[in-house]
Amino acid sequence: QVQLVESGGGLVQAGGSLRLSCAASGHPISSYRMGWFRRAAGKEREFVTVISRSGEITLYADSVKGRFTIARDTVKNTVYLEMTNLKPGDTAVYYCAAAAADRGSFDYWGQGTQVTVSS
Repeated sequence: QVQLVESGGGLVQAGGSLRLSCAASGHPISSYRMGWFRRAAGKEREFVTVISRSGEITLYADSVKGRFTIARDTVKNTVYLEMTNLKPGDTAVYYCAAAAADRGSFDYWGQGTQVTVSS
């Protein structure tokens, strides 16, 4: 199975940017649909973005469309989440996830990284 480790979270002012990384080990990320999710305090976990196994298809939640970008580096076996124009509402723990199938739930999860956006 694949292991996922997120990094890059932190405290940033509204309007600022951050780049999260998800380093995978055990299997190549090209074998998986890779996604980012987030959970704000007191709320349910929500989908942020996903990239297909081919890397050709990306999908975004409406709340982050135009501000966040998912990318991957298959040589480094790492997935990135570039976040720009951050808002206080983006404050959450961000999780990287991997899915072996092209549809359905995600099978593997990282431990999460905290992103805090101050107003």
